[in-house]
Amino acid sequence: MSNLQGKVALVTGASKGIGAGIARELARRGAAVAVNYSSSKAEAEKLVAEINATGGRAIAVQGNVADSDAIGPFVQKVARELGPIDILVNNAGIYTPGPIEAVTPEHFHKQFGVNVLGLLLTTQAALQHFSPTGGSIVNISSVVVDGVPGLSVYSATKGAVDSITASLAKELGPRKIRVNSPQPGHGGNRRHPRRRLHRQRLREGSRRPHAARPHWPAPGHRHRRRLSRLRRLLLDQRAGDPRRRRLQTVRQGAREQRNERRKHKGRRDPSHAAA
Repeated sequence: MSNLQGKVALVTGASKGIGAGIARELARRGAAVAVNYSSSKAEAEKLVAEINATGGRAIAVQGNVADSDAIGPFVQKVARELGPIDILVNNAGIYTPGPIEAVTPEHFHKQFGVNVLGLLLTTQAALQHFSPTGGSIVNISSVVVDGVPGLSVYSATKGAVDSITASLAKELGPRKIRVNSPQPGHGGNRRHPRRRLHRQRLREGSRRPHAARPHWPAPGHRHRRRLSRLRRLLLDQRAGDPRRRRLQTVRQGAREQRNERRKHKGRRDPSHAAA
């Protein structure tokens, strides 16, 4: 993605936050960008003006991905004004935090309607206007996919996004369309669930190591983090822990064997020396 000259990108929910940052970066790399928004018209138009003022090309397109009747028209407008779509970023999403006792059918369907069904229908509509040479679809997931207290429904929607991404990657691969789902943390949005959880833990005086870090590691670091925990389990236990004692015994035995081999290797056979 170092050179996107001549490419057309559609970013949903792009008037602020992560979506706005993605739109700016795509424009900086040369793509013509469609900034989709639902209700934040002023912010979307401000972003478009900013991109156009720096030599890029952008348009604002209104459309609520929760409204199935609105998706087709705004996607058609993008293709009509900018040309065939090469990049689709499904960024639009909502969340409503609350404990399990607060979950209602309306609470559930509202979030799944935007975060999951809206993503599917927008992808479906955009594929009708995709470039015949292929392209890329990016479905924005979240670090909360692993589960966060009070965000069971939102976490479930992001888990669904990851599953949809895996299926579409296999389905659209033969059409030269890549499908990926990054899992970012909060992007400067003060209402993001991770940031809210961080502030709550600080107020409560939590001392857990991760409570002091609003930016959690990216998913690619998970395996290293798990290995690190395993090493701590094996090596950083108290001196009296029987697991550590066993490990120390094994390592001490291995060291003694290596030292013994080195001693024998350094000696010469007297018969060979006399010859």
